[in-house]
This record gives sequence, C-alpha cells and structure tokens, in this order.
Amino acid sequence: MICWPVPAIPEMGERQPGFLAPNLSPVGLRLVPQELAKGVYALMANQLPKDNNGLIVGEKAALVVDAGITPGVGRHLQDVVRQITDVPVRYLANTTFHGDHTFGNIAFPDDVAIISSRLNKASMTDLETEKEYRGESMYGDPGMEEVTHWREPDIVFDRFCELDLGGRVVHLWHFGTGNGSGDTIVHVPDAKVAWAGNFLRHAGMPPMLLVGDPVGYTRSLRAMKATIELDRFVPGHGPLSEAEPSVSWMLAYLEEMVATVDRRRRQGVGLDEMLREHHPLRNPLTLPPEVAGAERFPALMQSLHQLNVLLTYRYLDTTAP
Repeated sequence: MICWPVPAIPEMGERQPGFLAPNLSPVGLRLVPQELAKGVYALMANQLPKDNNGLIVGEKAALVVDAGITPGVGRHLQDVVRQITDVPVRYLANTTFHGDHTFGNIAFPDDVAIISSRLNKASMTDLETEKEYRGESMYGDPGMEEVTHWREPDIVFDRFCELDLGGRVVHLWHFGTGNGSGDTIVHVPDAKVAWAGNFLRHAGMPPMLLVGDPVGYTRSLRAMKATIELDRFVPGHGPLSEAEPSVSWMLAYLEEMVATVDRRRRQGVGLDEMLREHHPLRNPLTLPPEVAGAERFPALMQSLHQLNVLLTYRYLDTTAP
C-alpha cells in the first residue's frame, strides 16, 4: 500500500463586511502563571482575547506551549518561564501554524526543538500572507517588523507523539481538521490537562472556521473526546476552561450552524441576504466588566459567529448537493 501525504488546507481569506478582528497586539500583554498541577502551568494573558501559553516541567526538561505573535512576546515568555523553573526548556510545541502562536519561535535558542503536526509545518510556507492575515489583529501596534522569517518545527508527527521530560510524560495529538488543518493538542495525561490552541474554546466562545469545514471539525472534536481523558484545558484565547461543557457546547454549535445555514440555503436564501439576517449566538460567554477586554467582547463574539455563517455557506456551496 502506498500512502500519500495529506495536503494542508489553506485558510479561507474571505471576511464579512464589518468583520471585527480580535485584538492580539502584544502592547500591554503580560503572561500570568497559574499552576494546574505540580509542574504544569497555564500562562494566561492578562487581556482577552490575547494568546495564552503554557509550561510543562519535568525532572530533565521543560516544554513551552506556543511562542507568541512577535519575537518580543517570545522573549517575555522565556522571562516568565525562568521565574518559575531552572529546568532547561528543551521543547517548544506549536498548537497551530498561525503567526500569533508561531512568530515568536525565532526568539527561542537553536537548541530548543520545535514540535508540531506535519500539517502545521506544511502550512508555514507563505510568511507575507500570514503576516497580512495576523496583521489585522495588531491594531496598528509595532512588533511585526521583527518577524523576518518563519522558524518551522524541527520535529513533526502525523497523529500522535510522546515526549518524556523526566518523570512527566506529554502527549501531542492531531485529531483532524478544526480551526486549521493541523491543529495540535498538547496533553498531560496524569494531570488530565491539555492546551488546545485554536481547536477548542470556553463554552460560549465560537471558534473560527478558517478552513471552512464544520463537518470535519465535528468529527475531530468527537475523536478527541473519545481518545483522551481531559478535565481542564487551556485555550489559545480566552479563560481557562472545564472540558466537558466546552466540548458539548462546541459540538452543539457546529451542528446547529451547519443545519441552519443549510436549511436557509436550500430555501433559496443567498449569502448576502443570509449575512444581513440576525443570527444570535446562543448562550454566549459573558465577562465581568472588570476583565480587561470585556467591553468589546460581545461584539467580537458576534463577529466571529457571523464569519462562521459565511464560511459554512461557502463550504456547503462546494460540498452539498
């Protein structure tokens, strides 16, 4: 039997009129450690929805999860890690290829091995386009000029990889298409904790269907749910989350999105008309007013929801009879 590599699915670049990009600018960003288990730390952004990171410490080596949107964030991340542990960082895991998770790769020393799915590496080919996509989330702030090249993963895997940090085993999984074609889950089995990147968010926070495949996304979520034991997870963006309610919310959201858009499409409703319709986000996450970023959070969530209407419509246009 001959097995051919599966190509990475490119991000769909279309956005609806009035799309509100998430503010991922590094200005004002501070990563706050939160210990989830012995040697397992969520490094949470002090402002939503900026990127969260992670640190997993073993007896011989440490692993960092994601690298930030600029080399400056990558350096800040390493400063935070040095305040927590003297164990050397030997691995950096990228949960996705997106620049807000990977542009900081170049700030890490050469002896830190970067690891991710094969499909994430395959997507890291067009730096200028990726800088353009993520640049809309910089809100005019500086830092992107430091991104002169894209440091790709040194180690890749297709579905599963195990790392032994010394008394602490880490599993990396790729369950299939999600937010991107190569989404990687970083799982600490004995702590039942994972970093989900853009693959999974807190209940009430819609994903971004950037590869336009809500059906494949649902399959991938079900595969994750059936495979790993997970109590809590650190999303790439947003609050630390309990696993079961978030997975259940996401599955219901995706299934309802497909059913609603398909029904309206079969009724002859065009995309422009569908986007003008009001599509309320059910059971949205609400934030206390004192949380940084709370004032624009509802509009952002609704904008992401409308984007999913658009991308689901495009997906069904190419796949549905």
